[in-house]
This record gives sequence, structure tokens and C-alpha cells, in this order.
Amino acid sequence: MSVRRVRARAVSHGAFIVLEGLDGAGTTTQAERLARALGDRGHRVRVTRQPSDGPIGTMVRQALTGRLVLPNGAGPLTEDTLALLFAADRLDHLAAVIEPALARGEIVLCDRYVLSSLAYQGSALPPAWVEQINARARRPDLTLFLEVDARTAARRRAVRGHDAELFEADERQRRIARQYRAAIRRRASSERIVRIDGGQPIEAVTAAALAEIERVLGVSR
Repeated sequence: MSVRRVRARAVSHGAFIVLEGLDGAGTTTQAERLARALGDRGHRVRVTRQPSDGPIGTMVRQALTGRLVLPNGAGPLTEDTLALLFAADRLDHLAAVIEPALARGEIVLCDRYVLSSLAYQGSALPPAWVEQINARARRPDLTLFLEVDARTAARRRAVRGHDAELFEADERQRRIARQYRAAIRRRASSERIVRIDGGQPIEAVTAAALAEIERVLGVSR
């Protein structure tokens, strides 16, 4: 059997790839670049994100930008409420987008997933509880963690110039960076997580990420 046929059969089962990192790490940019590179290699690719564009994900995005708050001027949604909304959106997103795409044999590139909740919500809430409410979410075939320090991420966010979101304060981002490291250590034995130096030139990050994805696709051979 030719290599081409073997690869086609492997990809027919789909592959679920997640990109993670601090705000400013480059996950969105790399998801788009990887989709183009994989498409050029003949793969069918679906790029998506969390929070999703579904009904609950839309609520989460509104909360992150201060457009959805508690009634009677009581302030932003509580950390607990946000954590539950993220988890609910994740299950809806799996059912509506990710699982159907995988069933069609597509490679799904998801910009953020459970590891984000463990880092972001876990920076203010008990990590074990955040793990518990996300326990029904399937594990990715590969998580690519784009590692940049909090100072570099803050500089990139400033250049990007969009309105600040709820978790983008510098001190919160430093706590989130610590939680990312802790979550990766906890899940390393049960999940394939690869750390990539996100401080490299964009092209180098793409090349490193693509090499890891191709290794995962080759595992099915």
C-alpha cells in the first residue's frame, strides 16, 4: 500500500488539535497559518475557537468585554458563573462543531480549549473544581502550548490595540501563566501536550507546530 493511501486512511478518522497560550501568544495567527499549510498538503481542515460562536459562547464573549454583567449594577459575572459558562459552551461546541467535523475526517484546529479554563478560571478558583466541570469534554489528540512570557504577551496585546478583556491585566496574566504550567504538569501523563517557543519568528513557530501535527497524524498509520 502506498504512503499516500495510508495517510489518507489515517486522516479519515479526523484529528483534534488545540492551540493554547496567554493572550498575545499567537494562537489565532498560528491556527490560520496551520490551516493553510495543512490544506496545501491535501487535508480537510476546520478552524474554530473557544469561546465559540454559539449562543453560550456569545454570552461568554459579551461577559469578557463587559457587555454582560450582573443585574442592578452589581458588577461583572462572578468567576464561578464564568467558569460554568465556559464549560457549558465547550460541550455545546463539541456537539455542534467539533465532533461532526471529526466524524467527517477533518482536522479540527481549535483556538483554546480545556487547558484555558484550567489556567484562566483556575487562577481564581480551585483547579480541581474547574477540572471537574470540564470532565466530560473529550481529550484532544494534541495540544500545542505556545509559550511566551507575560511581558512579551502584554507587548503584543498593546500592539494589537483592541479593547482590553476581563483577564488581560498584567498581574492576572502572570497568575494565568503559572496556572498554565501547573495544569500542563498535571495532565502531561494523560494528554499529549507539546510546548513550543512562541517567541520565535512566526514562520518558525508554524514550522514547529506543523511538525508536531504531522507526528500525530502519522501515529494512526
